[in-house]
Amino acid sequence: VPLGVFWSVFLGLVWLHLLEVPDPSVVPHYQAGVVAFGLSAVVELLGEPFWVLAQAHLFVRLKVIAESLAVVSKCLLTVILVVLYPQWGLYIFNLAQLLYVTVLVLCYVIYFVMFLGSPEATKKSFPVARMKALLPNFVEDETFVNWKEARLTWSFFKQSFLKQILTEGERYVMTFLNVLNFGDQGVYDIVNNLGSLVARFIFLPIEESFYVFFAKVLERGKNVKDQKQDDISMAANVLELLLKLVLLIGLTITVFGYAYSQLALDLYGGSILSSGTGPDLLRCYSLYVLFLAINGITECFTFALMCKEEVDRYNFVMLALSFTFLCISYFLTHWHGSVGFILANCFNMGIRIAHSIHYIYDYFTESTYRPLAGLLPSPVLVFVYIISGVITGFSEVVFCCDKGWIARLIHISVGALCFAATIVTMFCTETKLIHFVRSQ
Repeated sequence: VPLGVFWSVFLGLVWLHLLEVPDPSVVPHYQAGVVAFGLSAVVELLGEPFWVLAQAHLFVRLKVIAESLAVVSKCLLTVILVVLYPQWGLYIFNLAQLLYVTVLVLCYVIYFVMFLGSPEATKKSFPVARMKALLPNFVEDETFVNWKEARLTWSFFKQSFLKQILTEGERYVMTFLNVLNFGDQGVYDIVNNLGSLVARFIFLPIEESFYVFFAKVLERGKNVKDQKQDDISMAANVLELLLKLVLLIGLTITVFGYAYSQLALDLYGGSILSSGTGPDLLRCYSLYVLFLAINGITECFTFALMCKEEVDRYNFVMLALSFTFLCISYFLTHWHGSVGFILANCFNMGIRIAHSIHYIYDYFTESTYRPLAGLLPSPVLVFVYIISGVITGFSEVVFCCDKGWIARLIHISVGALCFAATIVTMFCTETKLIHFVRSQ
């Protein structure tokens, strides 16, 4: 928390005094926004120990309820204030963000206040008995710093920092180098938020849940021969099916996203979004979602098993990749505008996927299991995807999007039929995956 306060103040001053500040007549209350988001980061850090404890003990329901209540509260307050007091501008989003983190932290605090010391906690032999134990304290007969844990923590901090650059690097390029004006940044943000809905609501929960699963089932740092064979079998089977699941979701979004990006933006924001670079951005993002899907699962398995030395080696790889990614983002943006950012992200994800696949392949080499087979869909299904892409692409040229509502409905109907054919083929060819999804 002290580090969080320091960085919030320091970066707040950078954003207010060193970076470009929007015109107050166009974007009022910008300074208040910077302060509010810095404060919300500190408040969220207060709830971090509870979040970590809930993750470690698989309190999935607590996490789902806490985040759902926080998001719903934030959305409701935003909608109410936008409708009633639109002149408040950024104040609306500041208040909504502060409400979000407050509700999130309170949910965790209230739950653990009630849970710790309860008969249920005693029955589960929960390692923490009182709330006081979650506060910083000195332990007798132990050194002030556990250096083994400190070194591991430092390794993960470096990795998280580099992943932040790789995940949000284009934002820093936009902010510090001014390669896009605020208008283009706004269009990019809208498309980015729309495109990342699937990643946030489907891929991220899967990735977080199964990272914990793999970390619990397999022991970090041990090779495949030293693990329990039943655990290896279960982990390999789950990994294969997860890869197949996210691959098919990603392929579906890529194939149908190409032909329906312009229509989606036209329905969402009118001609302002659908007539400029918006459709091309969303089409590229549809491809990027496929990379996101595969990278999420391959990295969650890889990071669950890496020992400290492997994490450190990977940090060097990520350092080089971060520098390369930022350079490519800058040059591709000058060459192809905001689309360049998404192309740079695809390159970045491709390299990370290649590293994770190499790690998984090496890990299972000495066993009979080949979970990477999950990345090979049925040839019949691939053929249906190709036919669907051709038909919907032709339909977009003929019917979308300035030929009236009848033409739009025909375009939507064509897509619905192709989508139905794809789902039916999926049910017929991927029976093992369908059973996994139903049971899990």
